[in-house]
Parts: sequence; structure tokens; C-alpha cells
Amino acid sequence: MKKVLIINGPNLNMLGKRPKEHYGSLTLEEINQMLEKENQGCFELEFFQSNSEGALISKLQECISYAGILINPAAYTHTSVGIRDALEMCSGIKLEIHLSKVDEREGFRRINLVRDVCHKCFQGLHENSYIEALKYLKEIIG
Repeated sequence: MKKVLIINGPNLNMLGKRPKEHYGSLTLEEINQMLEKENQGCFELEFFQSNSEGALISKLQECISYAGILINPAAYTHTSVGIRDALEMCSGIKLEIHLSKVDEREGFRRINLVRDVCHKCFQGLHENSYIEALKYLKEIIG
């Protein structure tokens, strides 16, 4: 079975407590459960979240041969060359995910260091950004 990593960056462990207009009302665990349901056994899903840049990079390095990676780098989208470089080494389909429309928010959020090494971006749909990314992945490699 093809392996897919769903990896989440800083503060996403606090979903459900963050401003709902940007991040929705679901917790990360609830989003993960939605992904499992949507997956319907198509892929072997692995979930990982960390507030630490180094832990995220190490996890990406462990998964460089996975069929797909769904990544919400969160704040590291705008600052981490290390995460960008780790993603570049990954051979599978890489999909960038954001709960809010980061491209329409504060100016500093428009700096995006990961977009050019990802195949596609899903943003602004709250938890459905994750669901749409998984559906897309199922269409192209499922």
C-alpha cells in the first residue's frame, strides 16, 4: 500500500482554540479523523505534527520515498529554507495545505518558501483544504 505523510507545523496542535475565521473550529485530531474517513483505505496514512522545525525536517527526511506528502508548514511556510530543502528531496507528490487564504493575509505571509517545491497548493477552505488535497492525491496516484 502506498504511504502518505500528513505533516503539520507549529501551532496546529492548538486548532479549535485559534481564531475560527482563519482556522475553522475543528481540532487537528478531528481533521485527521476526517482524512482517515475520506481515505477509505486507499493509502497508508501517517500523521505527524511538531512545533519544532528540526523535528519536521527529520520527519520529512524519513519519508523521502513516500508516494505523497500533504504538508501544512504553518508559520514555517514563510521562514524555513530547511523545510523547503527537505521537501525538495522527497520523490512523491507534495501538496501544500493552509486552512486560511495565506496569500490574502498579512504581507509577511505572502513570502512562501515551499510553494515552488510542491506540486499544488490547497488553501482557504479550513479543514476542507486537507480533504481536497487528499482527493486530488487519490485522483492522480490512487
